[in-house]
Amino acid sequence: MKIYLVGGAVRDSLLNLPVKDKDWVVVGGTEKILLERNFQQVGKDFPVFLHPETHEEYALARKERKSGKGYTGFDTDCNSDVTLEEDLIRRDLTINAIAQDEYGNYIDPFQGKKDIECGLIRHVSESFIEDPLRVLRVARFAATLVHLGFKIAEETMLLMCIIVKKQELSYLTSNRIWNETEKALKTLNPHVYFQVLYECNALHFFFPEMYFLYEKKNFLNRSFFKKFCNKNIILMGLAEISLLNKDIDVRFSYLCQFLSVNQIDRNYSKIFFDSYAASIIHSVCKRFKIPSYIRDIAVLNTGFYFFLNTIHYQSSKNIINLFSKVDAWRKPDRVKKLAFLSNFNFLRNFKSEFFCIKSGCFLEKCFSVVKNVSIKLILKKGFKGYEIKQEITRLRIKKLEFWRIKNIKHRFYL
Repeated sequence: MKIYLVGGAVRDSLLNLPVKDKDWVVVGGTEKILLERNFQQVGKDFPVFLHPETHEEYALARKERKSGKGYTGFDTDCNSDVTLEEDLIRRDLTINAIAQDEYGNYIDPFQGKKDIECGLIRHVSESFIEDPLRVLRVARFAATLVHLGFKIAEETMLLMCIIVKKQELSYLTSNRIWNETEKALKTLNPHVYFQVLYECNALHFFFPEMYFLYEKKNFLNRSFFKKFCNKNIILMGLAEISLLNKDIDVRFSYLCQFLSVNQIDRNYSKIFFDSYAASIIHSVCKRFKIPSYIRDIAVLNTGFYFFLNTIHYQSSKNIINLFSKVDAWRKPDRVKKLAFLSNFNFLRNFKSEFFCIKSGCFLEKCFSVVKNVSIKLILKKGFKGYEIKQEITRLRIKKLEFWRIKNIKHRFYL
């Protein structure tokens, strides 16, 4: 029985990147042998075991044969006569199909080291097309490694297009899709993930609501946006904010906000909260079971997009209502996130009396002015029940209005 280090640990070590998790493959072993050595079996579809001390994953070398649809339609052979090369050939990319033995020697039958040197993301074999999840994985690896100069091999991109054309993507669960998307949003260049999905015609399948990234009609042919709003500008905007903010909810919300921008023909000056656009984002999050902390910011930022970008012209009453709607009194961090997104928005490209570049700064300043209105003073005056809420709202509006009048000469520079 021989044991080899495989996968991401070998790849990241060769790339001089931090090694997070170590995965091992066992050649010539059996379930019985590993159980006798106190390994704990955890795999359902194929035997995977946890080391009794390190708790790292050890998998029996296996072969796979396509027997159905999707990423689960495989028959697995884990017999002790499966070779290391047979195990490695079933992997998705050459850079993930390198093994290392106990002496540090590399076993690299598919030239993964060469592809690392050339900065190439390339499939191992033609069986690549058997697993639709690989479309997402390749897009995610492209986002992860683009800063190191990596690009996807043309022949691999062609196979990804074939997977899409065969409609294999329909067999992916929403959970799988979001898991890869979430990992991509954590990378240094999440925009590359969406760019790759667009190029292999998969973006529309996964995220039909984000049609503004690939539709040429409706959104892109409007003269008001034609100069500025296109796929490259939007994705480059995501690239730019990713340099400034690592929060997934902020990055995801940036893409979602364009659903409101696409409603520009509506009378946005009268919109307090765009419930239509917000409902679309809520449906997306529900479909992919996106965590609530990401969903909430995306929904609020989309719904209040035009309000936030015209906040200098909004009444003090409506601004206080905004803070209540976003639950800012209990969750002040939401104001910071919305302010960041508001400062960094698509409409900042236009010099218009309706859209102020520093709207996010103004939002934060308004909140700092009203957040410390004392409830104790209200209680001392004898207010009870619902009267307390009404009075504190009145005082906040009054305080904000006084501050705005006092600083009206500087309102565009706050």
